[in-house]
Parts: sequence; structure tokens; C-alpha cells
Amino acid sequence: MLPDVHSDFPILAREARNGKRLVYLDSAATSQQPMVVLEAQEEFSRLHNGAVGRGAHLLAEEATEAFESARADVARFVGAGEGEIVWTGNATAAINLVASALGAASLGIGGEDAQRFALREGDEIAVTESEHHANLIPWQILARRTGATLRWLPLDDDGCLILDDLDSIVGERTRVFAFQHASNVTGLIHPVARLVGRAHEVGALTILDACQTVPHLPVDFHALGVDFAGFSGHKMLGPTGIGALYGRRELLNALPPAAYGGSTIKTVTMTNTTWLDAPARFEAGSQPVAQAIGLGAAARYLSALGMARVADHDTRLAARIRSGVSSIEGVRLLGPIGGGSDPVLGLASFTVEGVHPHDVGQVLDDAGIAVRVGHHCAQPLHSRLGIQSSTRASTHVYSTEQDIDAFLAALGGVRAFFRVKEAS
Repeated sequence: MLPDVHSDFPILAREARNGKRLVYLDSAATSQQPMVVLEAQEEFSRLHNGAVGRGAHLLAEEATEAFESARADVARFVGAGEGEIVWTGNATAAINLVASALGAASLGIGGEDAQRFALREGDEIAVTESEHHANLIPWQILARRTGATLRWLPLDDDGCLILDDLDSIVGERTRVFAFQHASNVTGLIHPVARLVGRAHEVGALTILDACQTVPHLPVDFHALGVDFAGFSGHKMLGPTGIGALYGRRELLNALPPAAYGGSTIKTVTMTNTTWLDAPARFEAGSQPVAQAIGLGAAARYLSALGMARVADHDTRLAARIRSGVSSIEGVRLLGPIGGGSDPVLGLASFTVEGVHPHDVGQVLDDAGIAVRVGHHCAQPLHSRLGIQSSTRASTHVYSTEQDIDAFLAALGGVRAFFRVKEAS
């Protein structure tokens, strides 16, 4: 069981609207940062700030050492090896990096080694109907650039993947299969082993959106067998403006870069350029050094808590929040309640009969409870479920049963507040 970590997060001590106790249930969008993460960034900026990899003076050496040490901490946290973690601005940037690099390879950039990644007319790219836009739109664009066809694994009425269609969607023409580890709307944890296994049967590359799982579950990308994966710092107790791309080393070293400039090159003439090995070839220009150091501190903080204990905490809160939401009259939980064959994360997206999700969010905010409203960058999933938007409550290591109970009590009064019962 996790210790009480509430006091590690200074923002949680502030008051919410109307002097209410702040109940922060929007961690699937952006998590809060513990003091050790805030202090790591501040200490670097105050005492060690320098240009990474660009100087021989003391500050440059200290900055480079701290930057690469943070990379090693994050790599260990997700089961990656040396040279397999590339710093990016966020998970969106990580996925776009892979898609753009595949597009460059398809144009003949990167030489013979990169031709293994080239897509052509008649090839197929597969995704799922539940994807966040960040793991859908880049593949739409790549399909248009290369003439490939985009296909998707459909959902059933509960928002679950229809796995019976897997072999027909991911077939002999599939070159890329991109999918979430877990849905940011339904909370469902997808069967990565089965999806990766099918992709590798047909020789397709796998790209995993691991944004929602890296902060909450023990994740080992080597054990999962994925080729590439992206995740964000701001969802795993780290700062904004930093994320990472994981890639198998041999693939990263064959993939052409997607952005060009300083720090990426081995040699440059006026007519030709050769590239350094990964990760440097993908990190053009000045890097978000303080943010990377903050993310390294977040990885160490979570590791010290123990990711098995973090996962147990998440599972316990998932059961409480999802069963609680589903038991309130007039409230529809998106996705199954969870448990057993339907493992879920500690989040609950829902609609309230007769009340717009934004109005639900406003009532909860007045009660001091922070949640997310909208389509959560997953419009196709919402459309499949017959709605335009929803309200989402999501937990993290600092979330408590008291928080969930306060949320459920406030949610239970929403329909009465808007006189929905009287109107019906």
C-alpha cells in the first residue's frame, strides 16, 4: 500500500474556488509535481545551467552530466537500453517524430538503411478507433503523403476493441500498427502482447502510445516487445515541455532524423550530411534541459514509491470511482466498470442525462473538484459511443478515497442542481 504522499505536492495545500478544499482529479490531463521535482529543476537553473554537449567549461560539463543522467533514470524506469530514449517536447512530438521520419524514408532520405521504413501505395497503416488524436492524425497525414491506406480496429458499443477483427485489419499489407496502451477516455488497458504479436507476424512496426500507463503501471518496453513508444513528463509527475520517444536501438540508428540542425550531425559539407547515432540524431538544437532533469527526478520519485504499489493504488481507486459513477442515477459511465477480463486505469469518463459536460464540470469546480470536460482529443471514440463529449475524473498517487467520495457526492447532486428530475 502506498504511503500518504499528499504533503509532497505543495499545490494540493492551496484552496480551490470558494475556499473549498482542492480535490484534483484531472491527472490524466496533467499531473501535479512533487517538491523533489520542483527542486531539481530549480537547483539546475540556479547552479548548473549551461549548454549541453557544447562546451568544455565546468557549467557545460555539469549540465551535460545532469542531462544524460536524467535520460538514464528515465530509461531504467521504462525498461529501455542505452541509446533508446530520445527527448521530445511531449508524447505528441514523439509520435510525430516517428511518422515524419517514416515519411522521410519514403522519400528516399536516409540511404539504404532507411529503406526498410519506406511506405508506398498499396501499403497499409493500422490504428484503433479509440486513439487519441496524437496517435491518429500523424498516421492520416503519412498515409496521404505515401499513398498508403489507413485502416482501424473498430470498437463495440462499450468502447472495447473488437479483437475478432484483428487479423483482417492487421494483415500482410500492414507496415505500421499504432495503438494506445490504455484509453484516455474509457480507461481500458489494451492487450499489448496480442496486438504486438499480430503486428510482428506480418512484419509491421508497432508504435505504442503509453501516455496513460507509464505513470501508473510497471512498464518495460523491452518486455512488451514494441518497436517504438511515446510518453509525456507532465502526466508522470514531471514538468510540461518534456516527453520521450522509446525506440529499439537498431531501429533508431536506421531511421532518418525528422528535424535537422545542430547536435544531430557527424559530418557536414555544402552538399551532404551524415548523422550521429541515436539519440543525438533526433535532438536538433537546444534541448529542454531543466525539464529533462525534472522528469528524471519524477522517475526516481515513482521508482522509490514502487510501481507495483502505484499500480495497486490505481486499481483500488479505479474500482471505487468507476463503480461509484456507474451507481448514480442518470449517469452513464463510458466503458465497462472494469476488473477481471477488463483491466482499467483509475479514471472515469461519463455523461449526465440532461446536463452538458461543461456544466457538470462547472458544478464540480464550484465544489472544489477539478475534472476534465470535452472530447479529450478522442472525437472518433466519442462518436462511436453516440456522444460529442464527456466529463472525466482521473486519479494519481496523491489521490485518496476521501477525494473520490467528495467527487461522487458532488456528482450525485448535479441533476438536482439543474432540476433535471423535475423537468423529466
